[in-house]
Amino acid sequence: MWFVSGCKQSSFALPWRTLLAYLVALNLLCPGSAKLRVVALNFPVTATVGQDVVLHCHLSPCKDARSLDIRWIQHRSSGLVHHYQNGEDLEQMEEYKGRTELLRDGLSDGNLYLHITAVSSSDSGSYMCTVQDDGGYVEAMVNLQVSDPFSHIVHPWKVALAVVLTLLFASFVIIVFLHRKQAAQTKNLKIKDAVLEELPVILVKKIEEFEKENSQLKKQVAELEKQVAELVEQIEEFEKENSQLKEHYMKMVLSAADLKKQVAELELGESSPNQRNMGFPTG
Repeated sequence: MWFVSGCKQSSFALPWRTLLAYLVALNLLCPGSAKLRVVALNFPVTATVGQDVVLHCHLSPCKDARSLDIRWIQHRSSGLVHHYQNGEDLEQMEEYKGRTELLRDGLSDGNLYLHITAVSSSDSGSYMCTVQDDGGYVEAMVNLQVSDPFSHIVHPWKVALAVVLTLLFASFVIIVFLHRKQAAQTKNLKIKDAVLEELPVILVKKIEEFEKENSQLKKQVAELEKQVAELVEQIEEFEKENSQLKEHYMKMVLSAADLKKQVAELELGESSPNQRNMGFPTG
């Protein structure tokens, strides 16, 4: 159920709880007081993201506010949310341009209602309603609480940001991996280059060692050939001596045969009668 509030009847309504607090605030004021006041609600105005909201303030005692300097100021930044003066809307904060309206219908009754369209979470906070006239400067504070029932929903830009951050992290990991791999390959290439540079020196040393061993082998072969030649000479001498021994042996054999023949002849002669008659002594 909704009720009308303000100094006089207005086209904008408030819920009954708002009305009660509003009436309490009005009763605390002295209707006959000549001192001008700005009266505001004692509890926050609530709204949901995307909705329109009206911030309520009014003058007490009731006074025509059309010729006054009226300002709605964001308490957090001290920036002008809306500035009205002598029937004209003046400069305001960039984020509120085209979104605010001071409701002119209630100004003559002292109602300083500010209409804000399509509120967002950043609109939450305290707002000061200030009025300046010849009598001085007065103000009141209104609190606005904006809730976002869909705050748990993941926004596309958050998903995109997460994807971009993931891709950046993955790219960083890949770059680090490739850098380390390239560094390892470079190190291996340097080692291979160093080995290749030392290879000719190693080959020269190996060749020198081979030539040295070859020279030693040649010397050993020459010594062996010399020893073989000496052995051949010794064998030839041995064969020569052996031949001489054979000749000497043959001569001895022939001599032995001659001796045997002579011995046989002698024995034969002793046994002959003629030999006895000839006066040979017999054995």
